[in-house]
Amino acid sequence: MSRVADSEPGARLSGRLADAWSSGRNNFGLIRLCAAWLVIWSHAWAITGTPGTDLFGRFSTRSAGALAVDVFFLVSGFLVAASLQRGTVRQFLLARVLRIFPALIACIGLTVLVLGPLLTTSGTYWREPGTWNYLWSNATLWRAEFFLPGVFETLPRTAVNGSLWTLPIEGRLYLLLLVAGLLGALAPRRFVGLWLLAIIGAGACAWWQRPLPQHLEYLFWATAFFITGSLFWIVRDRVVLKPWLLVPLFAAAVLLRGSPWFVPAYFAAVAYGTFCLAFLARLPVIDRTDLSYGLYLYGWPMQQLALLLGATSVMANTLVASVMALACAALSWFLIEKPALALKPRRAARPAAA
Repeated sequence: MSRVADSEPGARLSGRLADAWSSGRNNFGLIRLCAAWLVIWSHAWAITGTPGTDLFGRFSTRSAGALAVDVFFLVSGFLVAASLQRGTVRQFLLARVLRIFPALIACIGLTVLVLGPLLTTSGTYWREPGTWNYLWSNATLWRAEFFLPGVFETLPRTAVNGSLWTLPIEGRLYLLLLVAGLLGALAPRRFVGLWLLAIIGAGACAWWQRPLPQHLEYLFWATAFFITGSLFWIVRDRVVLKPWLLVPLFAAAVLLRGSPWFVPAYFAAVAYGTFCLAFLARLPVIDRTDLSYGLYLYGWPMQQLALLLGATSVMANTLVASVMALACAALSWFLIEKPALALKPRRAARPAAA
């Protein structure tokens, strides 16, 4: 269900982040849905084996898919920090489990028990350790596993679901934030200091050890945006959202493209720009039906299926897979995610549950 924000406090042209949050209106639902779709669009080049990258990637060192994941972690850091500070540890853990695991387990179960047997070329699919390792490792967030025996092995990308790499990182960041909260590190002064140390340390490591191994690069980006989102929540009383500030931020990112200084410029523009978009822009507000998680979970495997069905161009693959993934996301939301979230302990209504 959506509505257009126009005269509400959340639609003002500037203001403190804390006041914007308290207004009860934001665009996080729409932002996450668009980000999930951007991942599908960006993956279409790799899925179809088409040379090049998406339009955003041609003018930046980050693809549209990478940008989308950055935004996901940023928003997640903000909303999860809010959830942690508004409830008990038990409520926090239960909320995280109910939000992540039911839909994930259903997706992994369908992949291993339905999709795999239908498509595999392996005569020993059920006896292969890789089959059960995929099921157990992904469903528990132990680590991301990408391959099933005999499934998609003739396609340009043989991963069954290449998007799963973010989820174990997300789960560990939830626990890291919880530990920080239990240690009293979420007080503004303490967290700002820890945030600075983490960002400077990660930047120094990336500078001296470049190029970083891919898994470390992914981890650094995800962690940096997650803890920055948490920082925005913790210092929300001191953050002022002014859209005109986006002009110098985005100009700096464009001008510094290709230089070592692009990273901090891009980082600042994405972080501040996301919260301006979330609270200042007059956009349709999606606050009751969240298809973003399901769209993200099913996007890659639907793109692989679309390729098998003949959607071999970037545009065709994106369109066909988007329709299929949206259908899966809707089923996931109404049959699994929404009923699971209804089990969360009741508390005072707040905007956009994480």
